[in-house]
Amino acid sequence: MANRDDSPVARLRRTVSEESGVLGTALTTRHLEAFGRKVTTTASHLIGDPSGNIHYQHAMSELQKELRRPGIQQRVFSYTKASPTELVRSKLSTSEIQHRALTYLPDEILANIPEDENVYSLFQGFQATVPEEENEHRKRRRRRNLKGQKLLEGDDDEEEPTTPLEKLRKERQKLNHKLEMMSVRKNMCSSEIREIDNKISNLNTMRKIVLDRLGDLEQDEVQMEQDLLEADDKLEDMLEELDDAATLNPIATPPTEINIETEITEEETSFMSASIYEKIPSPKAKRHRPSRRKSIPIRHEHFEAGSSIKEFQAHNDMIVALDFDSPFGTMVTSALDDTVRVWDLNLGRCIGLLEGHHASVRCLQVEDNIVATGSMDASIRLWDLSQAEYSTRLDSTEEEDAVDNGVAFEDSKETPQPLQTSSMQSCPLFSLEAHVAEVTALHFRGDTLVSGSADKTLRQWDLVNGRCVQTLDVLWAAAQASSTMNSGSNNDGQWRTTGRLPDASADFVGALQCFDAALACGTADGMVRLWDLRSGQVHRSLVGHTGPVTCLQFDDVHLVTGSLDRSIRIWDLRTGSIHDAYAYDNPITSMMFDSRRIVAAASEPVTKIYDKTDGRHWDCGVGMNGEESRSPASVERVRVKDGYLTEGRKDGVVGVWTC
Repeated sequence: MANRDDSPVARLRRTVSEESGVLGTALTTRHLEAFGRKVTTTASHLIGDPSGNIHYQHAMSELQKELRRPGIQQRVFSYTKASPTELVRSKLSTSEIQHRALTYLPDEILANIPEDENVYSLFQGFQATVPEEENEHRKRRRRRNLKGQKLLEGDDDEEEPTTPLEKLRKERQKLNHKLEMMSVRKNMCSSEIREIDNKISNLNTMRKIVLDRLGDLEQDEVQMEQDLLEADDKLEDMLEELDDAATLNPIATPPTEINIETEITEEETSFMSASIYEKIPSPKAKRHRPSRRKSIPIRHEHFEAGSSIKEFQAHNDMIVALDFDSPFGTMVTSALDDTVRVWDLNLGRCIGLLEGHHASVRCLQVEDNIVATGSMDASIRLWDLSQAEYSTRLDSTEEEDAVDNGVAFEDSKETPQPLQTSSMQSCPLFSLEAHVAEVTALHFRGDTLVSGSADKTLRQWDLVNGRCVQTLDVLWAAAQASSTMNSGSNNDGQWRTTGRLPDASADFVGALQCFDAALACGTADGMVRLWDLRSGQVHRSLVGHTGPVTCLQFDDVHLVTGSLDRSIRIWDLRTGSIHDAYAYDNPITSMMFDSRRIVAAASEPVTKIYDKTDGRHWDCGVGMNGEESRSPASVERVRVKDGYLTEGRKDGVVGVWTC
C-alpha cells in the first residue's frame, strides 16, 4: 500500500476503471459512447498536461452529474438483476423475436415436420373456430381504428357501401366467407373423427393385450390350484405314514421270539415276511379330491357379446342333452351315438366317457361334481366326477400330441377328441330303476331328484337311500282336473290333446324342475302343472301353450316355458297369469335363462337371445356369418350361466359363446 501511486492521473484511471466496470455492461450504447468520449478526452488531456487540475475536476463533475440521474441509476440496478433473455427482449420487439425464431430454425427440425393431408392452413382453422359474434366485434373495432386513422390522415373515402349493388356484393362476399368457414369446420371435424378412430384402434390393441394377459393368468391360476391339490394329497399321505409308523413302533419284539423264529421253516419265513398291508390296497389309495375350482373365471365377461370362445366336434350324431357346472369348468354331453362324454372346457379336451347305460341318454344335469343322467333304458344313474382319475394339465408329450391331433379347440372341429375311458371307472355312484319307459326329463336339488318318463309318471327319489319315495300319475291328475272343471261332460277322464298338429314324437314329459316341495312340470298336452310334493297334488295349472312343452325354468317370481308351438311364455307365479310372451318362426326345443338373458334353441343355425334388461332380441352363433361355405346345422340344446353360453347342434358340434 506504501507504493501506491496517488497522483491525480492514477486516481482518475482507477476511478474510470471502477466506474467502467460497473457501467460498462449496463448502460445503453448511446450512453456508453458518450461516456467513452468523455473519458478519452479527459484522460488524454490529463496525460498531456499533468498539471491541469481544472480539466480533471470539470470531467469528474460531469461524471458525477451523469451518475446522479435517477433514470441511469434505475437502469443500472435493473440490468444487474435481469437475465440475458430479458436483456434481449428489452432490445427486440415481440414480433422481431418471433420472426428471428422462425427464421433461424435448423434444417433438421424443419425436415422432420410431419406431412398433413389438410387442405386448410392453421390460421384458417383458427379463424373458423372463432365465434361469429367475436369476429363481428373485432371487425367493428378494426373499422373504428381505421376510420380514426383515415380522419387523421385526411382520407375522406367512405368504407360503407352506398349503392344497393355494393351492399349485395358485400353480402355475397360475407356468405362466401361463411361457406368457406363451414368447409373448414367440416374438415376439422373429419380430422378429429380420424384421430378418435386411431385412438380407439390403439385402445383396442391395448385391450387385446391385457385380455390375453388375463387369460394367461387364469391358466396359471388353474395350474396353481392343481399344485395346491397335489400338495394337500402329499401332506395327507405323509401324515398317514407318520401315524402308521407311530402305531407300529411301540410294538417291540420279545427276546424269546427270536429263538422261535430260527426254528421256522424257509417256506413259513417267506410267507410271514410278506406284510398283509402290502397286498391289500389302502382305502386311501384311490382317494380323489373334488376338482371344483376355487377361483371364478372372468375372462369371458370382457368379450364382446356374441363372440365365439370355442367350437369343436363332440359327437358323431345329434346332441340331445348337455350341461356344465361353471364357465370354463366341466361339461357333460350326450348324443344319439349312445355316448356320454365329459369335457374340460378350460383345457379343451374330452376327459372320459360315462359308461353304464344300455341306450342313449335323453336328459342330464350337472351340479358341482354330481351328474345325473336319464336314459332310454328307463334307468337313472348318478356319477361323482370328483372320483375321476385325470390330470387337469397336459404334459409335454400330450401337448405335442394335442397340437398334432388337433386337440385344441381352435383346430379340433374336424378331428375327434382323444378319449380316456379308464379315467371314469370310479365315478358311478348308483342307479335308480323304477320307470318302465324311457326317462325324458329329470332335475335334482339337494337330496331330492324328480324324474319324468314316457310311462306318463313322475317319480320322486331320495338320493340318500337311493329309492323312490313317491309316484305321481300325470294322467290321473289330468283326469281329476278335467272332472272338476267339466263335471258331467262326455269327455271326463280323457286326455286332452291340444295344439295345431299333434306331434307323436314329442316327449310326454317335456321338462320339469323342483325346488323344495314345489315341482313344475310341462307335458305334451301344452299344460304346465305346479305340484306340491308334500301332498302329491296339482295346486295350479297354467293354460296357454297350444303345443307340447319342451323346456321350462322358474325363479322366485317368474316361470319361463318353451313349446313346440313356436312360442316362449313368461308366467307370473304369484298370479298364474302370463307376464310376457314372444313367438319365433320354428318350434322351441331348448331354453334357459340367467339373471339378464333368456336363450333358446328354435331349430335354427343360431341361438335366440332375449335381453330382459332392455327388451332386445338378437341372434348368436355361426349362422350369423354369411361367409360360411356350408350352412351350419340347427341348434338343438342350449345352456347359459353368467353370460357363458354353450350350444349343441344337430351334427354333433358344440359351440361356446359369450352373450
